Amino acid sequence: MSAEPDPVADWVRSGVVALTGPATGPPLVPPGRAATFAREVAARCSLPVDGALLLSERAAFTGHHRRGAVSVGGSCRILPAADGWAAMSCARPDDPLLFGALVGAELPADPWPAIAHWVAEHTGDELVEAATPLGLAAGPIRVPAERPCSPRPDRTRSVAGLLVVDFSSLWAGPLCAHLLGLLGANVVKVETPQRPDGARRGEPEFYRLLHAGHRSVVLDPETASGRRALARLVETADIVIEASRPRALARFGLDALAAAEAGTIWVSITAYGRKSDRVGFGDDVAAANGLVARGEDGTPYFCGDAIADPLTGLVATELARTAPDDGQGVLYDVAMADVVASTLDPALPGSPLVEGTPAAPRRRTVAGTAPASGAHTAEVLRELGIS
Repeated sequence: MSAEPDPVADWVRSGVVALTGPATGPPLVPPGRAATFAREVAARCSLPVDGALLLSERAAFTGHHRRGAVSVGGSCRILPAADGWAAMSCARPDDPLLFGALVGAELPADPWPAIAHWVAEHTGDELVEAATPLGLAAGPIRVPAERPCSPRPDRTRSVAGLLVVDFSSLWAGPLCAHLLGLLGANVVKVETPQRPDGARRGEPEFYRLLHAGHRSVVLDPETASGRRALARLVETADIVIEASRPRALARFGLDALAAAEAGTIWVSITAYGRKSDRVGFGDDVAAANGLVARGEDGTPYFCGDAIADPLTGLVATELARTAPDDGQGVLYDVAMADVVASTLDPALPGSPLVEGTPAAPRRRTVAGTAPASGAHTAEVLRELGIS
């Protein structure tokens, strides 16, 4: 008989505890069972990696450490709000301008004091109402009233040799594509000239880890030839991964539901679901949905490094292995917020680390190279019969 899961032990050895808690002083054990959940998903998928270790892996490449109410990567903050606490990300080049629109003033080089002042005078609901139309990633820190169930496929299959078309960027979607590649899938990464993957500007070795062995295609959806090529890629794909709001690909003439009806497994990753206009990143989504560690005075701290991303990437991988039924595919609506909330457990509220030293984040060996943007465009188009 196998031993009963030990969520605290899984947290400690995952490397996440080392990244959780105040910047100085002892680390904290996060609430819930996300590390155990990650390990179990990886085992069900027969992945050649420990799922729990994936949760902290990026920090092993960047060298970042815990910073308390500032995210490990530095782009997100936990701030006092008028009715509690809130998490806000300022990660993209345009975000300072958008935050200026939120607070109604041009922001200085360090925007956070002005942002913190505005948040302190507004409730969490007012924050979401104001931030959503601006495309800002923000939300009040609240444990959802109901704990959602993480979706599971009814039947799974080998993905060896299957074509995976990856429209995603940053971490969650590319991690899914990477893990499918480890299982033998043929992965084609698709970018547009207007919006290359922002992770190309990040830690180069971590980017290489997630994209080595894949092929890279750049297609311009503003042109008729680009739209034809995109449509042909989707038509040929066994699995599609995308991580944008539905209207983004719909503008290019791509219909996720129609693709699923034709037999494609379509994994759609968003912050709060396909019907929501809210945007989010791994740190703010995790915190806003209750995955925070609490100090003795109740102050919330970030858990790990953008932990909603690797958790969601693992769930997406399991769903992508779905075996289509009677020629029908599936459109999976994977909300990062729901993935996070599904791992929480009132019986596991988190705690200070009682004894010992938590494991440090660990990095896998990077094998191979990541292709330059568009390196395989001509090759893939030839295979599709598009000149």
